Amino acid sequence: DVVTRKSGNDDNSLGNKCGLLIIDEVHLLADDRGAVIESVVARLHRLVESRQKQQRIVGLSATLPNYQDVAEFLQVPERGLFYFGPEHRPVPLQQSFVGVTGNVKDRFLMENKMNDVCYDIVKDSLSRGYQVMVFVHSRKGTSDTANALAQR
Repeated sequence: DVVTRKSGNDDNSLGNKCGLLIIDEVHLLADDRGAVIESVVARLHRLVESRQKQQRIVGLSATLPNYQDVAEFLQVPERGLFYFGPEHRPVPLQQSFVGVTGNVKDRFLMENKMNDVCYDIVKDSLSRGYQVMVFVHSRKGTSDTANALAQR
């Protein structure tokens, strides 16, 4: 963020010399820190327009179902968009999406309900000899879910 903010007209600044921006965990655009990623990308696009110097953006994520929307935001031309699906994994990955519904308005109660459902699925999979990865949207959510599962 600071590098793109401080680049200005100085040709020797790091922001103006950079030709490649790698955004790891690009799905965090929807997180609290997403605004920082958005501002960096916006400044980079402004630099490209004002300096007429192409720069490459690489966005990485293991959990990005809406990769085409993100590519549009990053202004990636169709020929420059690469998506590597589960067929590229050396070990097959089975994904399951579980919706938790209910008329629960209290966020704490809803989190508990989701953790209960998650625990049951994880316990069942592990008892059948499978490995399990649980993806949670944020760092704090990951910590909270891990603690909830460990306490059961």
